[in-house]
Amino acid sequence: MDAAAFLRYLAALPDYRQQIVHIERIPQQDATPGELESPLHPGLQTCLESLGISALYSHQAKAVNAIFGGKNVIIATPSASGKTLCYHLATLDALLRDRNSHALYIFPTKALAQDQLRSLKQIARPLSSRAPTGRGGVISQDAIAVFDGDTPQNERANIRRRARIVLTNPDMLHLGILPHHQSWARLFRNLKYVVIDETHVYRGVFGSHVANVLRRLRRLCSSYGSAPQFICSSATIANPEEHARNIIGLPVAAVVEDGSPHGEKYFAFWNPPFLDEAKTSRRSPNSEAALLLSGLVQRGTRSLVFARTRKLTELIYIYTQGQLSPSLADRISPYRAGYLPEDRRRIERQFFDGELLGLVATTALELGINIGDLEATVLTGYPGSIASAWQQAGRSGRSVDGSLSILIAHEDPLDQYLMNNPDFFFSRNFDNAIINPGNPYILKPHLLCAAWEKPLCDEDEEFFGLSTGTMIAELQQEGTLRKRHEEWYPTPAIDYPARDVNIRATSAQNYAVIDHREGCLLETVEAAVAFFLIHPGAIYLHQGESYLIKDLDLARHIAWAEPSAADYYTQAMDITDLRITSLTKEKKCHAVQVYLGDVDVTTTVVGFKRKRQLTEGVIRQEPLDLPPQNFPTKALWFDLPEKAIARIAEAGLDFRGGLHACEHAAIGILPLFALCDRNDIGGVSTVFHPD
Repeated sequence: MDAAAFLRYLAALPDYRQQIVHIERIPQQDATPGELESPLHPGLQTCLESLGISALYSHQAKAVNAIFGGKNVIIATPSASGKTLCYHLATLDALLRDRNSHALYIFPTKALAQDQLRSLKQIARPLSSRAPTGRGGVISQDAIAVFDGDTPQNERANIRRRARIVLTNPDMLHLGILPHHQSWARLFRNLKYVVIDETHVYRGVFGSHVANVLRRLRRLCSSYGSAPQFICSSATIANPEEHARNIIGLPVAAVVEDGSPHGEKYFAFWNPPFLDEAKTSRRSPNSEAALLLSGLVQRGTRSLVFARTRKLTELIYIYTQGQLSPSLADRISPYRAGYLPEDRRRIERQFFDGELLGLVATTALELGINIGDLEATVLTGYPGSIASAWQQAGRSGRSVDGSLSILIAHEDPLDQYLMNNPDFFFSRNFDNAIINPGNPYILKPHLLCAAWEKPLCDEDEEFFGLSTGTMIAELQQEGTLRKRHEEWYPTPAIDYPARDVNIRATSAQNYAVIDHREGCLLETVEAAVAFFLIHPGAIYLHQGESYLIKDLDLARHIAWAEPSAADYYTQAMDITDLRITSLTKEKKCHAVQVYLGDVDVTTTVVGFKRKRQLTEGVIRQEPLDLPPQNFPTKALWFDLPEKAIARIAEAGLDFRGGLHACEHAAIGILPLFALCDRNDIGGVSTVFHPD
């Protein structure tokens, strides 16, 4: 696309109010070829030629050379640089040369596994019918299979028996493969490669859980006599080698120099205009996103808009529909988590085939699902990290043609800071991906899972770290492990402990949203957010249609919905109460006393607002009576000195607002000092707290 021409078109619109505050031009990059130190299997070389691939990029060749040299590798290059081909080549080459070799592919989502299944089978198709060569010979299409929660029960035994490349996700590995390793003995005994795609996703609490799942995998492989190599791929992050090493627990070689070509990209910052002369509030970023998407679609530009939440995805889609002709309105769609798998596959296929021109999506499409070449991406709000912002922006410009990305600011201080300081974004290094596998709250449950899979022993410190002995002693004291013949076994009361460890730190129980008139399932909603989204009286948006939630059955986890013509949407209101249960540490920092301890956090949804579409003005508020949600956690807190409070009051400054700003600043910088991800952190600021 001609990105510069589209930006000029926007600036000429009657409604334009100087929203474009910065334009960054990223020049075109030519390909840098690379050479392999050892030739690929002849059959695999033929596959590449049939796909029109005559040479590898420099980073692809460097990665394959390192893998063939026996190293664990992480490939951390930008979106659309061809990382996938690196691990496909290594895996298929090994399977062609040795008929006993197996590989395990791990993806963060089921959708990505299905997408890569299609990609891998396409590459390997010529290998399923050719004459055998060497010891490996043919790789049949049914030797490549997905094994996840959607896999039919009647197909699972055949996959365990026949598949040589198994594609799965961390959840199924944790719950369905490792605890049943005896049924997977063939895989564990012959595992040559473990591929971990989208490694940058495994950060914070989730990443720490996944790291322990992989340590359990390595431990079981060792007991079966295998020691697989790990191949990781990642978006660009600041610490790829360190992060991959922390994830798998082994030394890693990093490949970071990108040799792939890409076209010229324009990256614009768009700040919604003020609504009044007093400059008290700005126009909704959702309305601005609809303006941009409608303009792109009208010009025939394949575009993707990212929204922060499910609800905003639906709202932007509805707003955009209202600005398009009926024929063009049919060529856009929302896409997000919660939709039924068949609906997501249909939307992906329609967009890939060109039936759809525009999508509005949550971060479900931030990952590398193949939806074809995109020309423009619109980010509705800064996604929280520079790596995520570039990952989203990188979904456009996957070919050598020009592309456009636009970041629309929200009113929050961080977004506005970026609008006023764009150089901070474009000159800053990428974020670090941080995990802490040794966190006792995470490690101890995984040690119990490991003991259930195979009794623990002193040598397991090699896999789980130096604190393993201490953690085992605590589990023994808690009565969940017992020692026998120098090994530790789960006590009889422990049954299938993996079931009690939720590695994504979300509720295992979902709510079903059911159209009570048709009796059909619309979608599912996680219990952790159900009270916010599907409370009685809520307007639930599903694929652009409004549904009124008539009743929420807490016992059966069902939300009963009916179609609605409402021209408003709803927004839940909640209060968070924090109670200090124990103090473990305290420290004087200048004039401020800082504390660390255990707390109980209680969140209660107390009501909701009805808000007008487009203007997003509040119509009225209504109360709700829903049970509180409670969880224990660790917290750091501090009190402000009375002198500081008095000085703030004397200066006429907003004390509550300043306290709230301190809370958000602390959340933002805590990952610099603690092994956590900013998305794992919450905060509360109050003028007075009873504890």
